Amino acid sequence: MHTHFKLFALYLKPHWQRALLLTFLVLGGIALQLVNPQIIRYVLDQAAAGATQPQLLLAASLFIAFSLLQAGMTLASTWLGTDLGWTAMNNLRADLALHCLRLDMGFHNSHTPGELLERVDGDVNGLSSFFSRLVIQMIASLLLVTGVILLLFREDWRMGLAAALYAGVVLAFLQIIQGRAIPLWQRARATEADLSSLLEERLSGREDVRANGGEGYVLRGLAQAQGARFRAYYPARMVDVITFSGTQLFLILATVLGLGIGIFLYRRGQITIGTIYLITYYIALLQEPLNDFRRLMHEMQAASGSILRVDELFARQPAIRQQPGKTHTALPRSALPMEFSGVSFHYASHSANRNGASGDRADSDGDELLALPPSVLDDISFTLAPNRVLGLLGRTGSGKTTLTRLLVRLYDPTSGEIRLDGTALQGIGLRDLRQRVGMVTQEVQLFQGSLRDNITLFNRSIDDATILDALQALGLWSWFSAQADGLDTRLQAGSGGLSAGEAQLLAFVRIFLKDPGLVILDEASSRLDPATEQLLERAIDRLLRGRTAIVIAHRLETVERADEILILENGRLLEHGERVALRDNPNSRFAHLLRSGLQETLA
Repeated sequence: MHTHFKLFALYLKPHWQRALLLTFLVLGGIALQLVNPQIIRYVLDQAAAGATQPQLLLAASLFIAFSLLQAGMTLASTWLGTDLGWTAMNNLRADLALHCLRLDMGFHNSHTPGELLERVDGDVNGLSSFFSRLVIQMIASLLLVTGVILLLFREDWRMGLAAALYAGVVLAFLQIIQGRAIPLWQRARATEADLSSLLEERLSGREDVRANGGEGYVLRGLAQAQGARFRAYYPARMVDVITFSGTQLFLILATVLGLGIGIFLYRRGQITIGTIYLITYYIALLQEPLNDFRRLMHEMQAASGSILRVDELFARQPAIRQQPGKTHTALPRSALPMEFSGVSFHYASHSANRNGASGDRADSDGDELLALPPSVLDDISFTLAPNRVLGLLGRTGSGKTTLTRLLVRLYDPTSGEIRLDGTALQGIGLRDLRQRVGMVTQEVQLFQGSLRDNITLFNRSIDDATILDALQALGLWSWFSAQADGLDTRLQAGSGGLSAGEAQLLAFVRIFLKDPGLVILDEASSRLDPATEQLLERAIDRLLRGRTAIVIAHRLETVERADEILILENGRLLEHGERVALRDNPNSRFAHLLRSGLQETLA
């Protein structure tokens, strides 16, 4: 429960004024619920005693006024609670999404997008009632039960004792049930994530599934996931049925007991007919908060599973982070020199660090180091001066892409050090590093939105004039002029209605607006269509001007703009030198690649 209230306090604290008003409205409604039957008793007793009509009309008017006020408070508390809950829930969802984005790539490689979607959206949706009214309503229900019991004690100690016994038995029953239900609901929520993950994966690969006749396999997997979900939800739902049946049975017994005591006292002349009504009303009123407890316990059980899973996700710390309060070196607004010193890397060590560390990168323990697979990169050392272009070559799987990912700290080296402008990457703030290093990859992600939104990545501080200047500078004005609605052209997620080459042109504009000191082109021209090839070549020339660059390429035209060539093979540095010198050296690996056909040799 500590985790529950910690989360509750954290996200409602900024809205304490509204939470306080909500508490006042709920407590006011409880007070009116307890007062109204007292007015009815007064009316009944006065009518039996022959009271005048004005007295009865006054009491009836008070009852109507209090009933309307109670209805108004209930309406206001429901609206305010819902608004408060959605505000807190949206803040939690945003924090959880940001946390996921900050987790290292090892975490994302081991968790599917569907699973994370269920965590960020499904689990958080399960907490809507928890934030909106669950805690306050539970406290209010407790207060209502306490108020009813005290008022019944005031009427007769036997009635109060019967009500207290009834409430105590029901609350103890619910507490026992809750302890058994929480792990059941936690497992049920986990099967939701598994099902979402399966659907996301299979639907995203629908073309391959259909082309290769894999529909049966997909449906079998779906049936298994749905079966697991049913088996997990069945015991959790059965607990609900047992809880409902048990509370109803206890209510029937309490009602019979209360009416029996009331009739006994009335026949002895110890209570009035109005008091009989009062006792009957209060016993029936007890049903409402105790039924609320049953429902709230169910919601708390469901919320508990979500809270534990959310807390578990928050507990995952990124392997790559910067220490709070640590002073980091700012990179200059110019072309950046770069140096690799004895850099080695393997993925297993990085995945082992996914629970975080006290510094910038955790060290793997000894047992994990003994089981490490061969390095993706092994003892890489080289330097690149500012304003120089490095052509990075190597077969598929040689470590080219991994090397570039290290430069933006998507991973950290297992050993060795990388420096930009003479500063180790760990000494540079992550935000500054990723602002000063720009990357264009083969796969360009487009988002549902306008062309403007996709160029600026929804950064509203970049005005249209700046975007248009970038398009002009990159020589892309003719391409932009062909877009139907200019910057307001709507794109869809995925391909967005653009060809692969056009999507890469858009990515070039994104990077140009960042104005980085180091540009990485990861085979950015490998999927060009002829219509955009000339445009892209001009854009590359403009983008690399005044910047240091690493170009991974299979195309001879792209390599020819490099000042230096670096060739990787099986994670090792095979050759590095000036492009012209290597080209003119018939014994160099680069010269051999040129003679044999660069694209065919590196495929």
